[in-house]
Amino acid sequence: MSDINKILIYTDGSALGNPGPGGYGIIMKTTDGKLQKNFSKGFKRTTNNRMELMAVIDALKKIKDKNLPVEIYSDSKYVVDAIRQGLVHKWKANRFAKTKNPDLWHALLKVSEDVDYQIFWIKGHNNHTENEICDRLAVTAAKKEPVHEDTGYEQILKNKDNKLF
Repeated sequence: MSDINKILIYTDGSALGNPGPGGYGIIMKTTDGKLQKNFSKGFKRTTNNRMELMAVIDALKKIKDKNLPVEIYSDSKYVVDAIRQGLVHKWKANRFAKTKNPDLWHALLKVSEDVDYQIFWIKGHNNHTENEICDRLAVTAAKKEPVHEDTGYEQILKNKDNKLF
């Protein structure tokens, strides 16, 4: 039996312009202090909210032991409130009609099906160590000539009614 009793995830997203080049940063660590990994990824054209949401999705995808409880910390009220208030489930029931970023909300619901997680809001740019690191990772990823395409964002631009499903 492992000493690990919880996975802690910290996320942040950034866009230089909205839309513009963007990136996200993730810190994943265990409460026993034995494991910690940082991740980031940059995109050519996206929005801040998409990066905030994509960070949470990609962090959840990286979890290998689905039996461990997870705590996610984000400075995005957009993401945290939609999850904590159950809005994302209402949007799903309405097939994400008139919902911004439906592709990512759908992806979040799918990737989180087997994960026991809670999400918490933390104030950004408030000297919270992990949040500050995630912010630097996100901004750096956005500035480093991002090579990845946010294909969901490009599809939404082509399909203004947001009916992707």
